[in-house]
Amino acid sequence: MTPSLETAAQPQGLRRVAIDPVSRVEGHGKVTILLDDQRRVQQVRLHIVEFRGFEKFIEGRPYWEVPVMVQRLCGICPVSHHLAASKALDHVVGAMPITPSALKIRRLMHYGQVMQSHALHFFHLSSPDLLFGFDSEVNLRNIVGVAAAHPDIAKKGVLLRKFGQEVIRATAGKRVHGTGSVPGGMNKHVSAADRAMLLADVQQMIAWSKDAVHIAKTLHAQNPALYDHFGAMRSHMLSLVRADGALELYDGVIRARDADGALLFDGASDQGYLDLIEEEVKPWTYMKFPFLKSLGREHGWYRVGPLARVQNCDFIPSPLAESERREFIDWGRGQPLHGSLAYHWARMVELLHCMEVIAELLDDPDILAGELMASGPRRHGGVGVIEAPRGTLIHHYEVGDDDLVTRCNLIVSTTHNNQAMNEAVRSVAREYLDGHELTEGLLNHIEVAIRAYDPCLSCATHALGKMPLEVTLVDAGGVLVDRVEKSSEGGFVHRLEAGP
Repeated sequence: MTPSLETAAQPQGLRRVAIDPVSRVEGHGKVTILLDDQRRVQQVRLHIVEFRGFEKFIEGRPYWEVPVMVQRLCGICPVSHHLAASKALDHVVGAMPITPSALKIRRLMHYGQVMQSHALHFFHLSSPDLLFGFDSEVNLRNIVGVAAAHPDIAKKGVLLRKFGQEVIRATAGKRVHGTGSVPGGMNKHVSAADRAMLLADVQQMIAWSKDAVHIAKTLHAQNPALYDHFGAMRSHMLSLVRADGALELYDGVIRARDADGALLFDGASDQGYLDLIEEEVKPWTYMKFPFLKSLGREHGWYRVGPLARVQNCDFIPSPLAESERREFIDWGRGQPLHGSLAYHWARMVELLHCMEVIAELLDDPDILAGELMASGPRRHGGVGVIEAPRGTLIHHYEVGDDDLVTRCNLIVSTTHNNQAMNEAVRSVAREYLDGHELTEGLLNHIEVAIRAYDPCLSCATHALGKMPLEVTLVDAGGVLVDRVEKSSEGGFVHRLEAGP
């Protein structure tokens, strides 16, 4: 049964607004808002309304199938699941560490993945809101509208993503759902032809990545009141960092900071994540709510992803991105940035860093030759933690003597951000919702807050213009007050004649 407020008791005297589904995100979710008689917001919740079940049907499968199976969680970031599973199962086959060639090819694959995903999110999904305005004409707020009004920006976005996908193809074998990474290492080198093809474009991609950072920080400078405060809330931050404190997306130790930027813990092993994090289940959504055990359910929630990573690290180990990171940090005047829209600026800083790392790895001869597989004493389990585009991703497997998986636990990036997204939606609803009339622009403000986190709600993709949006306002007695509908063509009309 799909969870919803309809199945729960509705508080007396409150009216319910439902945004179902949330659009321009990867997956399906809805938002419900409860209003009192004075139209004040009393409650806001983001519901994830699909159940995938991967943790159960992975059980009983041979461990070597898992890196290919779990990437079916997502058509946008399959590489992240592919590599997190491989990292976990490296422990099972005793490949600790994997060979230098395998490590460098995996890193190349991963940084290509993060780079293409960041380009997709910023240019295709979020730039229409940022360039045209949250209340702009709905028919313009898509990549087609961006291409018409800002063809140079759209071109760079499309070709940046294409380059990242080519990096994935060269390392994983396919752009989507490849098979390059296996427990213990890699099953292929990068070919000389693919390396030459990628090197031919790498400097252009770095230049365009610098342009992307410039777009993001210019938007902040033009409207700091909006970008600093929209969907803002104080929160802790969690991510991997390198042992020396550098930004690290493939491997590292776990670090967390509080809302003021002070360290909560540092240097924690990924194998001990269960000592740090616990998950809470709530009846109105299929997505869990992680929190830091040391701080408890109420105060221990945190954010992950670009905004956390760029502020959690001590430095970025590539010169262009580090220069941009310093400018980003300086914007906060000594305090962490907590506005949800700051995710976009941080995301583009990471995009630039990924391109610098890709350029460095393409120059390394180890990606063309060298041992690809390692092995050692067998173990019965392992944890793989990686920084996916959306944030920290945890894969944990236990394997029996018969090589079959006996337990699987996944904490995906969007799950870590669950409470933060709910807090952001609540903040925006209370600031912008007047409760008198449902307008598309008003509701888009709420969706903009969710999109800033680049959530992958059910790891699915949508065709442009094919996501209808229906919102209903019902009084406490269940009588329809208003119903509005966004059609597949982008129109927004009232449907008062429709029944509740």
